[in-house]
Amino acid sequence: MILSDRTIREELAAGRIVIDPMGVNAVQPSSVDLRLDSAFLVFRNHTRGIIDVKQDLSDLTELVEVGDEPFILHPGEFVLGSTLERVVLPTDLVARLEGKSSLGRLGLLIHSTAGFVDAGWDGQLTLELSNVANLPITLYPGMKIGQISFVRMTTAADVPYGSAAVGSKYQGQRGPRPSRYWENFRTT
Repeated sequence: MILSDRTIREELAAGRIVIDPMGVNAVQPSSVDLRLDSAFLVFRNHTRGIIDVKQDLSDLTELVEVGDEPFILHPGEFVLGSTLERVVLPTDLVARLEGKSSLGRLGLLIHSTAGFVDAGWDGQLTLELSNVANLPITLYPGMKIGQISFVRMTTAADVPYGSAAVGSKYQGQRGPRPSRYWENFRTT
């Protein structure tokens, strides 16, 4: 069941959902608007000839902090950004992150495949920003970039995200973080 604005406000007031800092008028009928932070991970395509998912690729991106200045996302470009807000979920709620319709109509995608947020999550959400338009898109720190909706699970998760048994790679992240998919190939 997707939470309504009333239930979202109740969960926020009870501290079960945390969105910090909360934007003014951010609660929508069935979601909460999230804003863009000022840090981006830009791909340094000249460092590698191929993306090998078995390899640590932390050197593939470079952190660019724009402060209050705009960031220009060029046609066909893919960068990682993050939400300004830290999001914390209880063990019985999951969330879906989606783009804003008006931005989608300009050719901006905010996630490739990672729009799902597990129960127990705590951290800023990394955005997979793509420009599928034919013109550059100007992104401004603090602008509304997406919306998050919440779904109540049938029961609380026995092993929520962040638990050692799950092997959560991104719990507690601040700012955009590069892929750690390569860790799936490590032998223990």
